[in-house]
Amino acid sequence: MRVPLPALLCCSAASLLLLLRWRRRRGLWRKVKEAQRRQERSLVQMEAATQRFREQHPSVNTTSILSLPLPELSKKLRDGSLPLEHVFYAYVGKAVQIAIETNCITEYLQESETQLQKMKLSGKPGLLYGVPVSIKDSIDCQGHDSTLGFIKNLNKPAEEDSVVVQVLRRQGAIPFVKTNVPQSLISYDCKNLLFGQTYNPLLFTRTPGGSSGGEGALVGGGGSILGFGTDVGGSLRFPAAFCGICALKPTGNRLSKKGVISGVLGQKAVVSAVGPMAKDVESLALCMRALLCEDMFSLDSTVPPLPFNEEVYSSTRPLRIGYYETDFFTMPGPTMRRAVRETKQLLEDAGHTLVPFELTDVDNTLFNFCVKGIFADGGASFVKKFKGELERGSVRLFFWLAKSPDWLKTVLSWIAKPFVPRFSGLIRSMRSNTVDDVWILHHEIEEFCHQFIAQWKKLNLDVMLCPMLGPALRIGYPGKLSVAVSYTMLYNILDFPVGVVPVTMVTEEDEEELKGYQGYFRDWWDRTLVKAFRGSEGLPVAVQCVALPWQEELCLRFMKEVETLVLKKNMIF
Repeated sequence: MRVPLPALLCCSAASLLLLLRWRRRRGLWRKVKEAQRRQERSLVQMEAATQRFREQHPSVNTTSILSLPLPELSKKLRDGSLPLEHVFYAYVGKAVQIAIETNCITEYLQESETQLQKMKLSGKPGLLYGVPVSIKDSIDCQGHDSTLGFIKNLNKPAEEDSVVVQVLRRQGAIPFVKTNVPQSLISYDCKNLLFGQTYNPLLFTRTPGGSSGGEGALVGGGGSILGFGTDVGGSLRFPAAFCGICALKPTGNRLSKKGVISGVLGQKAVVSAVGPMAKDVESLALCMRALLCEDMFSLDSTVPPLPFNEEVYSSTRPLRIGYYETDFFTMPGPTMRRAVRETKQLLEDAGHTLVPFELTDVDNTLFNFCVKGIFADGGASFVKKFKGELERGSVRLFFWLAKSPDWLKTVLSWIAKPFVPRFSGLIRSMRSNTVDDVWILHHEIEEFCHQFIAQWKKLNLDVMLCPMLGPALRIGYPGKLSVAVSYTMLYNILDFPVGVVPVTMVTEEDEEELKGYQGYFRDWWDRTLVKAFRGSEGLPVAVQCVALPWQEELCLRFMKEVETLVLKKNMIF
């Protein structure tokens, strides 16, 4: 029986397409395996370097070095009472251990050993002289990939260091590892196809948060004394809060973002920032002192030349503090609410004045400003990032919505509104916009900022105390709970400096009270949040400390006050 020529040609074309697709996918998997082998080689190199050091210096007490807070460690390094290599290899060894446990490191910066040797000869100590620091994947380091978890970004090493990394080196810091992120950065989990899932060092069944999740796990586990990440919706604050450490998200342009890769290039509505993560507030302050220097201002002239204001940071005058326990959008869990109440009481007992502050219309802020701002083109540029990739990580909902036509989004939003209003709002905010729509959006955001600041000044506030989502969610749940970013994303829209400080832990009583949690909307998201929180006894919960734009020193001063009062209370009890 003869096969018709058209049918034969169609079958041949289909077979060829399948073959080409198979070959392309095989090529992509080959790249993934090579990235994973490179990650494994990095850990082997770190272990070997540590082993050589131990054999040459068997009497060095690395435990005592690792226990030193950053201000004390940096002082000992600068005055020469602690040798550079002792500190460096103590942290390399600890970092390997935490990486094996949590899968937080993607690459060892082997040139850090060369930098160490050069520094021993130079004798020009900066504020961070000899301090090993860790760097988020998306922050450029010369000669190394900034992958964002994408295969297409492999084997494309940065031509030069980002400005932040350049300033760190000039201040004597030694960047020694890069750390893991979620694919695309648009997630507060920490998983991608290249390097896998990162785990919380406090409980391996929990996420470390994201997108600076590798930093959170490494610093939280003690494998880095100072880490650097980025924040466009909570990406510094989630990992810090989930891993029980401190972080500062500065005003968007207080630190240079030159050489820092964004999750959504070019969008201006939701302001991103580069910031530090550390075990304590004083370490964050030391870091900001070091970075806010002439090198920063000359390497990036778009950064305002505002040196660290020591007078504001060290002031002891009583503060007038606004506070709220809920945003009336994501109902706080029992520990979140208790964290704010107990911190409020400690601050009042210390002589500060606490003033209630009421948030309104948070759903409009989240959907019509945040989501609409990031996906102003209907998600077209977001979808484009995933072209040619093997998976879509934990952003499948956003990806599906971004690929849907506007008419379908409109219909689905209308159908869903009476039953699941939050889902309806999310769909509606992901429709594509005209240039005129985007200009109107930017104007509305400006007006919102002015109104928020007017309310702040009417109450004569210095700073604000707010809830922080916590405790750490179960792995896989952040992708199901995109709306839970409401407490953090607000301050990216406003572009206010904000930090997180751990203040309490989940108790048995909190777990019992959680059984009655229903949420404000009683929808699928509320029910899922309860499941994500369950079984968290003993995990840390933080609060957010907020100041007005460009007042990072006041924000840090407030964070320090909270930290000091909590430590004093814990010592008493």
